[in-house]
Amino acid sequence: MSRSSIFLVFMVISLFVALNAFFTMNEREQGLVLQFGEPKRVIKTTGLHFKVPLIQNVVRYDKRILEYDLPIEEVIAVDKKRMLVDSFTRFKIVDPLEFYKTVGTEISVRNRINSNVISSLRRVVGRVTLDELLSEERSNIMENIKVEVNDEASRFGIEVVDVRIRRADLPEANSQAIYERMISERVREAKEFRAKGSEIAQKIRAEADKDRTVILAEATKKGEILRGEGESNAVSIYAEAFERDPDFYSFYRSMQAYGNVLGEDGTTMILSPDSEFLEFFNNSKGTN
Repeated sequence: MSRSSIFLVFMVISLFVALNAFFTMNEREQGLVLQFGEPKRVIKTTGLHFKVPLIQNVVRYDKRILEYDLPIEEVIAVDKKRMLVDSFTRFKIVDPLEFYKTVGTEISVRNRINSNVISSLRRVVGRVTLDELLSEERSNIMENIKVEVNDEASRFGIEVVDVRIRRADLPEANSQAIYERMISERVREAKEFRAKGSEIAQKIRAEADKDRTVILAEATKKGEILRGEGESNAVSIYAEAFERDPDFYSFYRSMQAYGNVLGEDGTTMILSPDSEFLEFFNNSKGTN
């Protein structure tokens, strides 16, 4: 083999060794340098780093906050109400070495987080009521769950940043029962409103009837008073007229009587010629 060939092989081997001896970490990564599977060095800084080629290798982990959606779980509140809780958690790897020793991969740690969060969720929710879980107290409840989970998560080299409940629904059977109870409550309230409305309507009608009766009585009273005053005035006028000319008044009254009796209805009357009713017919001068 020629010297040039040997030099070329040497250069290739050197390049291969150099490429395997250096590695980079970006700002989103952290990791470990392993030698035959045993951790030798923790890498948390970004930039260019060195390792022994062919003997050592690098395991990389994400520095960012990771999110994990937990499966929907049925829990029981302290008031014995069941609910389906849809939750999620956010965590980050803070100790790559401990993380590698205890769980190794993100898939494994997600399984651990799943069991820990669900256990804590059942314990904490089991101490509160459904109304508290659906109120502003939810934030405090989630904080308590996060604290409990972090006590366990620290053993795996991770920190749980947040635990949140997306939804808390009742099971289908409970939802139907509550829905039917809500309908019954609304029907009962509607009946109460109608009963109160009918009572108020009856009071309004009674007040209107009373006012109507009072108004009619007042009107009748005023009418009778006016009629009485009119008749009194008429009597006074008649009396005054009679006093001024008794003969004319008697004649006028007789003419009114003739008009009322001898109308246009064709009534036939048989009277004695000496009857007082016909005195003005018998008196050619029109006097008594």
